[in-house]
Amino acid sequence: MRKNSIKNTRVNGEVQKVLSEIIRGEIKDPRISPMTSVVQVQVAPDLKTCKAYISVLGDEEARKNTLQGLQSAVGYIRRQLAGELNLRNTPEITFILDQSIEYGINMSKRIDEVVGGNEDN
Repeated sequence: MRKNSIKNTRVNGEVQKVLSEIIRGEIKDPRISPMTSVVQVQVAPDLKTCKAYISVLGDEEARKNTLQGLQSAVGYIRRQLAGELNLRNTPEITFILDQSIEYGINMSKRIDEVVGGNEDN
């Protein structure tokens, strides 16, 4: 299976959807921020590994705690994922902090500041 095949794209989408539901509704760890979202999922073509890019809205402490909470719950998350999805292999999940949403919000604020400053002239 090629890396960007239709089947792999569908698997990535399904894993992302189920992973988001598990993180949002089933994990009770207080370290995990309620403002956590799964931005992207990349499942390897052999279904052995999975990189889950997560975004946490909050300060650096909230990001660090959320990442630790997810790492400690990775076994539970993988078991839930196996129950929801009928895959040949349930992938080993690696959580990676993705700051693209926060970067976009920050850039949008800066653009608004520049545009707002030009309107005064």
